Amino acid sequence: MSWFKEVISNKKKTLAKRSESLLTALAKSCVYAWDDTEELDGILQDSLNMLPYCDLIYAVDTVGTLISSNIEAHKKDSTLRGRLLSGRPYMEKTLPYKGFTMSPVYISTHSGKSCITVMQSVTREDQVLGFIAADFDVEQLPVDKDVKQADTKWQQYKGDPAIRGTLFMQERASSAMDKQLDNVTEIIKEMMQHHGIFHCKIHYSSSRVSFWSMENPYDYHIHMLDDLVNPERCLAYPRQDYPKIATVPPKDIEQVMDMLKALRNMDETVYLRSASFNIVNGIVGLTFSCDGSHYMNYKEFLEWDLEKWFGNKADGKK
Repeated sequence: MSWFKEVISNKKKTLAKRSESLLTALAKSCVYAWDDTEELDGILQDSLNMLPYCDLIYAVDTVGTLISSNIEAHKKDSTLRGRLLSGRPYMEKTLPYKGFTMSPVYISTHSGKSCITVMQSVTREDQVLGFIAADFDVEQLPVDKDVKQADTKWQQYKGDPAIRGTLFMQERASSAMDKQLDNVTEIIKEMMQHHGIFHCKIHYSSSRVSFWSMENPYDYHIHMLDDLVNPERCLAYPRQDYPKIATVPPKDIEQVMDMLKALRNMDETVYLRSASFNIVNGIVGLTFSCDGSHYMNYKEFLEWDLEKWFGNKADGKK
């Protein structure tokens, strides 16, 4: 499971674990007050403190009409009683005719923030009377454990079909960077190993490089070839210790950069157009002349040889 999906899943599971049993008990308490709105409001108000991170709680009938007040931590709004909520996201596809359910994330009309609504049916002798609904601000939801971004497995993304369709009608034009590629490769290695550059993007065809520095990770600088090969670049990027948070050993930077150079030079039709490398998360990004993009962990990248990228062209067959 990707980091993105794992965080989402963890937060939803945590919310369900912390709210389901409380809402089940609350629904039972509301059965005998269902027809008395003032008493129902009182029960909902008393319960709000037992639901961490809950911004708003209320009761609706089976049609979707609000029958209670809107109950917040320090506020009760009775003016909305009788409003029809049937068009809300939590009423359309997640209505729990029996039991507990959770809505997708949506923008709350009440708060204007991203919100999740959990709902619990209120049942008397197998007859569903309505539902208790509780709104949670998604920005406040906790996770039960640390979710760390795992190593990225190889992922491929197809690019512009128009570019792929004319691929074999084109041939690589040698750029200014290509003419100094050995020197450029050595310079980038040096910058990443000894001058605080933790992320770089290399545009081979347009002869430019973007650098992200440990000194200012929220900004980046674009350098044309003249800047990059200028020995005075060390004045802009002074020597630094290798970052402790890096997951890529310094010696492996050389292997990654040499492999990128080989991919650039391998073929005149299918060739590396741009590449990125991050020594903190270890991700290598590749974009080829066919506009296809690949992202993978540097360890997996180094395990692939040229034949895996280019097939029999790696053996000199055209």
